[in-house]
Amino acid sequence: MEKAIIFDMDGVLINSEPLWKIAEIEGFAKVGLDVTAKSLEESVGLRIDEVVKIWHNKYQWTNKTVDEVTDDIVNILIREIKHQGKSLPGVINLLEELKSKGFKIGLATSSYQRIVDVVLDKLEIRTFFDVTHSAEFEKYGKPHPAVFMTTAHKLNVKCTNCLVFEDSLNGVISAKAARMKVIAVPEKTHTYNAKISLADKVINSLTDFNVETVEEFF
Repeated sequence: MEKAIIFDMDGVLINSEPLWKIAEIEGFAKVGLDVTAKSLEESVGLRIDEVVKIWHNKYQWTNKTVDEVTDDIVNILIREIKHQGKSLPGVINLLEELKSKGFKIGLATSSYQRIVDVVLDKLEIRTFFDVTHSAEFEKYGKPHPAVFMTTAHKLNVKCTNCLVFEDSLNGVISAKAARMKVIAVPEKTHTYNAKISLADKVINSLTDFNVETVEEFF
């Protein structure tokens, strides 16, 4: 029976969470909001349009639409990824080992597809993935399980035969709701949330994961 490994992208494959904060702070400043990195932590893992809607519901700015602010933030993020995006420790080695063992590999992210394309090219990891899927194409983003369920469907693997690597609580909830096993790799720039222990295992870094133990999760 085929098995798959599915990766979240931001904060798991690329050091983009600090870049998201730069983009959101700069983007929201264009509509007069003075947001802080700390205030943005609760929305980590959510789709960016949903994040912007949350802030708009609170502050009701009128000089730009939600879509325009969303587009501003995405454009700023892409600028920052191209300038300083780097893979996180252990990413390349883990992808190579999983590929060599014949696992199907998927990517399931809240980020828009044009961000996914920039990241895959910047890190030069596109060829490792059998499937990539963005919650942009789902009615609901994480913590709804749809993005993971669709990724499994595209991989032609049962959800119960998928192991997910996630960095955020919203992502862990999403993957567990899809009936997948989850390894949490908490992102280091965020305040640690003890609820992330909902995952089947919590590790400090992808370098700490031993591929020889992967079968224990199925």
